[in-house]
Amino acid sequence: MTLAETSYKSETRDDRPLAPAVLRGLRCKCPACGEASMMQGFLKVAEACPSCGEDLSHQRADDGPAYLTMLVTLKTVTPLMVASMFIWDLHPAVLFSLFATMLIALSLFLLPRFKGMIVAIQWSRRMHGFEGKDARQH
Repeated sequence: MTLAETSYKSETRDDRPLAPAVLRGLRCKCPACGEASMMQGFLKVAEACPSCGEDLSHQRADDGPAYLTMLVTLKTVTPLMVASMFIWDLHPAVLFSLFATMLIALSLFLLPRFKGMIVAIQWSRRMHGFEGKDARQH
């Protein structure tokens, strides 16, 4: 890294910090203002924030939220299911009903939050058209 690159990096500041954006995304709020919901339904991201007008149509969450949801739910519920099989002698139908319900509930809770988080990361890192008017040209 040259001296010019070092001084340039020290002069620039992050006008879209990642941590606050991710926290707003996990709450399904607009990553820019944190006021209004970024969701227009259960999983549909609004075209723009109704509060600040931030254009959210550029988001490309694709399969990321589903992958993260499966990763977290299965890594959480599977050990609990195996442990309960050894601790309690439950009938298989009861075991299936209990853990299928837990998987569905956890999935429905996490899926929109992970989608919001991924959209917020994209917004914060200026990915997929989120460059905006204020982005510096490099």
